[in-house]
Amino acid sequence: MTRPLGIILAGGRATRMGGGDKGLRSLGSARILDHVIARLEPQCAALALNANGDPARFAEFGLPVLPDSIGGYQGPLVGVLAGLDWAAQRGADTIVTAAADTPFLPLDLVARLTACAAPNGLCIAASPDETGTLRRHPTFGLWPVALRDDLRAALADGLRKVSLWADRHGAGTARFSNDQGDPFFNINRPEDIDTALRQMADPDAAP
Repeated sequence: MTRPLGIILAGGRATRMGGGDKGLRSLGSARILDHVIARLEPQCAALALNANGDPARFAEFGLPVLPDSIGGYQGPLVGVLAGLDWAAQRGADTIVTAAADTPFLPLDLVARLTACAAPNGLCIAASPDETGTLRRHPTFGLWPVALRDDLRAALADGLRKVSLWADRHGAGTARFSNDQGDPFFNINRPEDIDTALRQMADPDAAP
């Protein structure tokens, strides 16, 4: 099976981080985005960034930068649509998305999403929270290009919640374990960088 194109979602405003690009913050000897790219790139046929504003700030990564086609920072589904449109231009069938602030994303993300996908190719990642309840991670998904016009119409109608649109299309769920720390731990606040550094030093420690 052909590997999907990868889209790193970096289109948010990082308000809890004080603004700016979270992915460009240092985490150990590299930046957060370097860690994300290192883990996602081997799983994909090619990578692109979904980000708004001046794309030049990401030039050194050598990746295409895809802005939202709908203004106003209206959530990850808008970034998914940008990725699907880019994939359609390249003749690809699917994309996989990951958040730009998640330096421990699973090394088998694509394989697990693909294995658990619904017949239409749609799948969302999930893992247990601190109570053991399964929680979906809407920025980590496998998305078929064939649904991009449906998504565009849903966004035009005002839909913004990933789970609502995913459920509408019977998305599969790929379950991941937290046994070696949370693979979907995301850096939202400055203090989360210290937590991530501790997890890097001791991968078996939960954040």
